[in-house]
Amino acid sequence: MICVDGRETGMEIKQFQNLEEILLRIMETDVLEGRVVTDVFVNNESFSEIYPHQAEDIEIDEIESVDVKSVPIMDMALDITKELGKVVRLMDHGARRVAELFRQADDAEALEVYQDLMDVTRDFLNMIGVLRTESIKRPDSAFDAAADEISNLFSEMLEVLENEDWILMADLLEYEFIPAMGRFKMVIGELQESFETTSKE
Repeated sequence: MICVDGRETGMEIKQFQNLEEILLRIMETDVLEGRVVTDVFVNNESFSEIYPHQAEDIEIDEIESVDVKSVPIMDMALDITKELGKVVRLMDHGARRVAELFRQADDAEALEVYQDLMDVTRDFLNMIGVLRTESIKRPDSAFDAAADEISNLFSEMLEVLENEDWILMADLLEYEFIPAMGRFKMVIGELQESFETTSKE
């Protein structure tokens, strides 16, 4: 039995050779249109690939049932926007910690935490970018202003990093980076509002 969100698809397991073929066939249908797969259950047990194309190695005689679980893209996007506020707070805390370490002349640890902070910031900005493409009402002006500001700040911070001016770096983090990231709260709020509206429609 092959199901999507508990509903039978009408496909027969025996018409396929392995699990990957089943999953690809499900993706080809319009049953998952506008939805994101969250879980795959094979024989009522959760399945996730440990290595690429592992599903291809699961032969059909090992499979009794496949159930794919999904959620609407907009619901998932809304859940993510709710978490992004926490990420902003995390970056605020991280920036204060790096600034403090630089001021204490603990350069080695400061640079290590700074690198982590930059990785989280890049991931955050990428996620905001992806969410904006899914949003109907794009908060362009607030996003563009915040993105331009952080982009210019990154260039300045890179220069300061090369000059190893740690006190100036601490000042930039505390007095410019933290407020700049805080401005993304408005962007997140607008995205959340957009996804909430779409979810209700």
